[in-house]
Order: sequence, then structure tokens, then C-alpha cells
Amino acid sequence: MILEMKVPSPGESITEVEIAEWLVKDGDYVEKDQAIAEVDSDKATLELPAEESGTITLKAEEGDAVAVGEVVCLIDTSASKPEGNDKAKKETKEDKKGEEAQAVKSETAKETKFPEPAKTYASGTPSPAAKKILDEKDIPSSSVKGTGKDGRITKEDAMNAVPSMGTPTGGKRGESRSKLSMLRRKVAERLVSAKNETAMLTTFNEVDMSAIFSLRTSYKEEFKETHGVSLGFMSFFTKAVIRALQLFPAVNSMIDGKEMITYDFCDISIAVSGPKGLMVPVIRNAENLTFRGIEAEVKRLAIRAREGQITVDEMTGGTFTISNGGVFGSMLSTPIINPPQSGILGMHNIVERPVVKNGEIAIAPVMYLALSYDHRIIDGKESVSFLVAVKEALENPEEHLMNGDVKKALEL
Repeated sequence: MILEMKVPSPGESITEVEIAEWLVKDGDYVEKDQAIAEVDSDKATLELPAEESGTITLKAEEGDAVAVGEVVCLIDTSASKPEGNDKAKKETKEDKKGEEAQAVKSETAKETKFPEPAKTYASGTPSPAAKKILDEKDIPSSSVKGTGKDGRITKEDAMNAVPSMGTPTGGKRGESRSKLSMLRRKVAERLVSAKNETAMLTTFNEVDMSAIFSLRTSYKEEFKETHGVSLGFMSFFTKAVIRALQLFPAVNSMIDGKEMITYDFCDISIAVSGPKGLMVPVIRNAENLTFRGIEAEVKRLAIRAREGQITVDEMTGGTFTISNGGVFGSMLSTPIINPPQSGILGMHNIVERPVVKNGEIAIAPVMYLALSYDHRIIDGKESVSFLVAVKEALENPEEHLMNGDVKKALEL
């Protein structure tokens, strides 16, 4: 029986995928549920498992864009599993190596060897006439190959020499081309769309991270021992963003045609760099999670994204995005909105900087924050006030994020 394997639907609104890589070869015997290919959609990379055991016939090439429901391979389920396949493969490889060695030997025999010119004091030395011409052209004699006796540079060699354009480095100057994956192309389209179709502005502020540093120093060991996850910065930032979204709901909104949709929940998208590009998994109803719950969910989603296991459903939706460029050393940036959302908060690296405290200059760990927002529905006053609210919560987390009880908030 010949089974036609069709492209399954990876998720709602996805109409085609791209064959990123075949994990088997045409004519191979495959087992049921064996991963036979990796396919890229515009949201994620997914594995395609064999529906039955049998001999496979490929119907699409790597890099081909195929519609959902289209046949990509055939599986002959009546074929029996070959025996001694490994031995046959080994013999084939040995035969191939022997043939290649013989071919190399034959080619070598065909080569005609010419004796190298004798190296003497004259090799690479220009004649007086040649030296004058090279000096006028400002060409070093070391860059000219002599054709005269024993490699001497002749007047004709000097006249034919062409000055080097630019600084001669001797380095490689090759280039390579590779096709962008469907996911990368979709990300590019969305970024351009966000720039072209929104009235995007960015406002900045700075945060003194001393209070959070102090809390983490005091409780991170106990927190990890109790909950099995680290007390990082993301839980503080997520909590601070949720508080600010509740104070300024316009930032937790998006445009749908001529209407503005405002959400009474906070689904926070977390930008993560994965092997296939930027992934943005979503923490659902983050307003209901504790510090422990947020840290556990961030860790789970980040691991799944980096291992290529994230699903389309886990990246769909989101009402606001947090992007942490600081882990790569970014000091300041203007993050691009993740449409159809209306706001994104950019975190950056933490650097000790001089600040004024109580009328005196002190050194404090400072982070620059950037809020990019859609000015069509978010006014300047709301955007600046939102970022100030985030700053207030981060600089005084015990009061604004923990209700004055650190141990209770951290569930210790």
C-alpha cells in the first residue's frame, strides 16, 4: 500500500510551510513516528514524523515551499525492513573510497610537472629600467612576478604591472549565499510592517537597580533552594510591567480596524533568541503568577525555544512584549513593536554609573529602559507615565511589587 504523506496544518492562519531539511534520503526505510523532515512555518520550526513504517519516496526538495495539505512524500507500507543494511552501506562506502582514491591517482598521473625556476639573488629583483617604472607607478617589486632569467623583473614586467586598488591585505575575499528560512523571512516582513504601518515612537528612562540587587543578594540562594529556579530580573520586570499596564490600560491595547481593543488580562510576550531566529513565547495571564511562577514559566519557555520545541500556540497572542538586549551587552536601543501589540519594553545591560543620592554623588548599577509604542492609540503622556511607573516599581520593589512583605511575595 502506498501512503501519501501530506503537510499537516501547524496552526491557524498558516497556509504553507518550507522544507527546511530532509532527515532521511529517497528510498530509505523509515519507522513509524520517526522524524523524517524539519519544516519551517512563519512562526516556528516543526518536525514531520512518519505516519507509517515503510520505504519512503520524497516528492519535494529542501527549500521548497509547500501548501498545507500537499503531498510531500510517499511511504510504501508493504515494503519489508531490509536486513544487513549496515553491512551493505559499509561495503558501498569502502568501494566508493577505493574509486575516489583511484580517480585521484589517475588525475595525479595525468598532471605534467614543470621545474620551478632556480632561486638566485636575481629572483624578484628589477632591472634598473624596471625599477624606475615601478617607482613611478608606486608599485613594490615584491608584488610583481618576474619573467626574466632566474625570476628577474624585466622592463616589460614593470610596464604590465597594475597598481593595487586599495590596501593589499592578503586576506580572503570570498562570499556565500544562503536562502533565508521562512521564519526569518516572516520576521523580516513583520518588522518592516511594524515600522511602516504604526506611528512608532520610543521614550527612554533609567533605573537604579540597587534595590533589586540587594533583594537578590539576600534571597536568591533561599529562593533557588526552595523553588528550584533562580530569582532573576525577568520576574521583577514582568511584575513592574503588569502594574504599569493596569495603571495605563491604553498600553495594553491594540487597533483592530477602526476600533481599539483593550484587554483586562496581561499576556506578556518574552523575546528569546533561538537557533532559527527570534522567538516570542507568551506568558499567559501573567498578572496571576507569583515571582516563582513567572521565573518557572520564563525558564520553561526559554528552554523550549532554544531547543526548537516551541509550538505555534505558545507564541500566539500576547498583549505586550519585553525584550532583553542587555544579555548581549546592549547599552541602549529602540525596540520594534511586535504587531498587533502597541508597546514593547527594551531592557539593556546594567552598568555601574555615577548617580546623585541625597545630594551626593554615588556609584549605582544603572539600566537604561526604552519603551516603543504606537502613537496612534498611546499618547506621549501615557507612554512616559507608563515608563515612570515601571521605574518606580523597580527602584522600590518591596513597596510596589511585594506589598511590604518580601518573604511572603517570594513564598519563602
